[in-house]
Amino acid sequence: MNFKDHIRVISDFPKEGISYKDITTLLKNGEMYRAAIDALAEKIKQWKPDVIVGPEARGFLLGAPVAYVLGIGFVPVRKQGKLPALTISETYALEYGFDTLEVHADGINPGERVVVIDDLLATGGTMLATANLMRKTGAEMLGMGFLIELTTLHGREKLKDYPVFSLVQY
Repeated sequence: MNFKDHIRVISDFPKEGISYKDITTLLKNGEMYRAAIDALAEKIKQWKPDVIVGPEARGFLLGAPVAYVLGIGFVPVRKQGKLPALTISETYALEYGFDTLEVHADGINPGERVVVIDDLLATGGTMLATANLMRKTGAEMLGMGFLIELTTLHGREKLKDYPVFSLVQY
């Protein structure tokens, strides 16, 4: 399937010079959404994960259905202060400032085999922070899967310690 044909590209959003990849057009098309989920699940099942992890918020849109297809659990990674129980956190640098990701302390058991799913791999900063967070839980990071990869931003280089795949490259 050519997923790229179903992703809308919007120039100069959210600011001039940015070419935004809008997946809402793919998500709206039931056949394409299902095909994307199936393609992600097909690539991931060979790793035999125990759980899928998805970072807030678009990682939920892809990670949860992949977990469903594989018949395994889904664990959300959220921004700081969004989870109600005891959390484990990872703070990481942004271009201007810092951000913090959290997961419930009982969300991942030590030794569980996890795969992280998100919509987009750009610079890799959020994904590296998510991988570090998983390491803090004692999880075994099997790899990461993405719908889209912006190859010109070289995010994959930050994730060189993990298998990474994407369905669409720009």
